[in-house]
Amino acid sequence: MAAGAVPASFTGLKSRENGVGFAKSMDFVRVSDIQRVKFRRTKVSVIRNANPGPETIELQPASEGSPLLVPRQKYCESIHKTVRRKTCTVMVGNVALGSEHPIRIQTMTTTDTKDVAATVEQVMKIADAGADIVRITVQGKKEADACFEIKNSLVQKNYNIPLVADIHFAPPIALRVAECFEKIRVNPGNFADRRAQFEQLEYTEEDYQKELEHIEEVFTPLVEKCKKYGRAIRIGTNHGSLSDRIMSYYGDSPRGMVESAFEFARICRKLDFHNFVFSMKASNPVVMVQAYRLLVAEMYVQGWDYPLHLGVTEAGEGEDGRMKSAIGIGTLLQDGLGDTIRVSLTEPPEEEIDPCRRLANLGKRAADLQQGVAPFEEKNRRYFDFQRRSGELPAQKEGDEVDYRGVLHRDGSVLMSVSLDQLKTPELLYRSLAAKLVVGMPFKDLATVDSILLRELPPVDDKDSRLALKRLVDISMGVITPLSEQLTKPLPNAMVLVTLKELSGGAQKLLPEGTRLVVSVRGDESKDELEILKSTDVTMILHNLPYTEEKISRVHAARRLFEYLSENSLNFPVIHHIHFPNDTHRDDLVIGAGANAGALLVDGLGDGILLEAPDQDFDFLRNTSFNLLQGCRMRNTKTEYVSCPSCGRTLFDLQEISAQIREKTSHLPGVSIAIMGCIVNGPGEMADADFGYVGGAPGKIDLYVGKTVVKRGIQMEHATDALIQLIKDNGRWVDPPKEE
Repeated sequence: MAAGAVPASFTGLKSRENGVGFAKSMDFVRVSDIQRVKFRRTKVSVIRNANPGPETIELQPASEGSPLLVPRQKYCESIHKTVRRKTCTVMVGNVALGSEHPIRIQTMTTTDTKDVAATVEQVMKIADAGADIVRITVQGKKEADACFEIKNSLVQKNYNIPLVADIHFAPPIALRVAECFEKIRVNPGNFADRRAQFEQLEYTEEDYQKELEHIEEVFTPLVEKCKKYGRAIRIGTNHGSLSDRIMSYYGDSPRGMVESAFEFARICRKLDFHNFVFSMKASNPVVMVQAYRLLVAEMYVQGWDYPLHLGVTEAGEGEDGRMKSAIGIGTLLQDGLGDTIRVSLTEPPEEEIDPCRRLANLGKRAADLQQGVAPFEEKNRRYFDFQRRSGELPAQKEGDEVDYRGVLHRDGSVLMSVSLDQLKTPELLYRSLAAKLVVGMPFKDLATVDSILLRELPPVDDKDSRLALKRLVDISMGVITPLSEQLTKPLPNAMVLVTLKELSGGAQKLLPEGTRLVVSVRGDESKDELEILKSTDVTMILHNLPYTEEKISRVHAARRLFEYLSENSLNFPVIHHIHFPNDTHRDDLVIGAGANAGALLVDGLGDGILLEAPDQDFDFLRNTSFNLLQGCRMRNTKTEYVSCPSCGRTLFDLQEISAQIREKTSHLPGVSIAIMGCIVNGPGEMADADFGYVGGAPGKIDLYVGKTVVKRGIQMEHATDALIQLIKDNGRWVDPPKEE
């Protein structure tokens, strides 16, 4: 007999051979009489799902030696290749969502919904840009009445694009607009619950059940109406707007997000309504990915197959917003998850369509080709909770002539490829690497590149170029060069790039003893080929799968490599090395880096990034690399902005105000500022921001520290200065660096 525990939301479980006992506690359901069976090399506890089908939950220790057993859940169709998860078809007007259909792209209007002409004009512009679905905010009765005019006007102009009503706090308004719009988005955190006050509430089982009955009473009329009119529903959980009830019971966590959505889904199912989709949005891509995975894992257990709407909320603008969205959405698309997507940018809504399409195309291509690697057993990746695998940083060794400890950064490293031409103008090179200059000499700063790759060494008699490299080596910047270059034009203290084949042939023995080795690995090699790593002193690994590979997936190959390293206790740092071909569009580069490297970094797999694109601007590649690390919550080198994409509720010009605030605060690394057009979802929507600049009323701004409002009703013309003073008052301000 064995006993374990599974999270409380795992309902309807039973053992086929032994009885399973349940004893509800605050956090877990106690499970007894679970059969211990041999699984692969170990014994695990297995519960067979009560629903029809072959799904099982494997229980494993929560941590090494822990008596608490937790589920090792399936969250995607395959861990070794991209296979699109099978989902049912949900109809949004004339647009079908689900795995049998293309990944649909959508956005949201930013006009005042009561301004019918402006909203119609914007919807047409969005439709012409190629969107499949458009969402419109509907706050009250006047906006709901306008929705009928908007719909009629669009139909008269031959625009039949489905419209979605965005509803918060207003069940009666949802009922009204369901008569004319094809889909209703409800936020489980505030549709029936009051706005979160961030209070810890105590619930008995009876109290909690009464709350659920209240939700059913409020939500049922909308479900019945949607059934009557053939409408769809999106159950759209936001990390920042969970109710006090959910947070008190499940915590401010992905688990709470899933349970919040499931409360509404169970009501839909009870009423035999299945035309709904889920979303699990957060401004933090790591939290967003965990929440969607947990949601899907729970659906596998329940035997559900509802489609997913993917998005990172409040992503921001420009490359920042595209990168955050690529990390979150791209990660899930690589796992075959996602049926419709939205890239939320603080830009005009039609500008969201192009990056959205590029992401959808990336996911479609991966699924169509079923990109992956040969099957492998995965035991060490943590799917649902972030736990970084930190590679062992280089240490000093006896006989070292220079300091190698700075060639990688503990929070995530940025490497750059440098050309011979750049060495001819050393000061420009140092500035491009973001080094500080003091009388022409470089010094490392907060966001200085950690190491460089030099594919070709300067001739031995090129003293100026070699002096420039020496000065970089002297400030503990790594210089990596291929084996053939180092053998023919040796550079003192360079790190040497070798392939597995060169290692196996013993070519490194031609190098002086103590030479630091950097090994390039594809990730799809056989275990026999990887064996050489066990007997080699490796400073770092560059995971480099050619970008042109059709069938092999970079993400799955890297996961396979990390599994091999973990199984063999090889703690080498791994840098994700992506070489983009010429003529790669900038957005494709940002999205490709986020979806390929970011998909690994959000799982804690990797120690840095090396992006190569010969025809791209050097500063752009460096900034993209640092943006990627910051988006994956690794290395903070600049101010973090949580910036909403604007909608009909927005009380000021978000793009203009965002630009003003960024201009004055972008030099504050480690500080997070939320710029929110309104506070519809409550201050929790700002998630983990340090400071908030929020529209409180027309022409008036409220300022927050964390989730607490500290100043209300500030005139807009004074609000940015008041925000800066607030940052100063809290000891987080530093003056901008002076121009040299």
